[in-house]
This record gives sequence, structure tokens and C-alpha cells, in this order.
Amino acid sequence: MSDVSDFIREDVPPSGPGCLDCEKIGSWWLHLRRCALCGHVGCCDDSLHKHATAHAHASGHRVMQSFEPGEDWFWDFDTETAFEGPLLAPPRSHPTSQTTPGPADRVPADWQEQLARNA
Repeated sequence: MSDVSDFIREDVPPSGPGCLDCEKIGSWWLHLRRCALCGHVGCCDDSLHKHATAHAHASGHRVMQSFEPGEDWFWDFDTETAFEGPLLAPPRSHPTSQTTPGPADRVPADWQEQLARNA
């Protein structure tokens, strides 16, 4: 088994301010997570598409960090545990001006019902 530090690169910036995969399909997200190895930003498991988990499974990049303002916890998909880790390259969260859920112009009026159906 590899050490968790093998899956963290402190010098890699995030892929952008929102879920890279939701952006490609014109969708929206609830919360964001950042791959600690390659910087890929994906949506959380409470979002419709669960792109952060999909990225971890497809790439083998097992560690992600919250990409929400004020949150700095990491998650290891291999051990299914949260832990404290190093500071990653900035920015360390999406912009505080970005809505949650977001982006504001794509969030449907019935977003809570959609998430409940998807749970």
C-alpha cells in the first residue's frame, strides 16, 4: 500500500473555480473537492454527478481536499478517513463570491428536490 503522501502534490494549483466535469456538461454542483495530486476540481457526493469520487476511482488519485471556503480537511478514498494535511497551492477554495450551490446561473429552482431524489 502506498503512503498517503504519494498522492499529495503541494505545488499543483486547482483546475479552476468550479467542477471541471460539470462545466463541460453545463451542470451545477453543491460542494467542491480538489484532487490533492493533480488539482482536478470535482463536485462532492451530495452533488448530482459526484465527479470528485468518479475522478478518484478513474485516475487512482486517492486523496482529495475540500475546496470550500474555510474548510481544509483531506479525504483518503483508500482508507475512507479524513485527515489534516499540508497547505496546497493557492487558491485553496472556490471564490467566496461563488454561490453554493453554484454557479448561480445554472442552479435550478428545484435544486433541493433534485438532490433529494439523487441521494
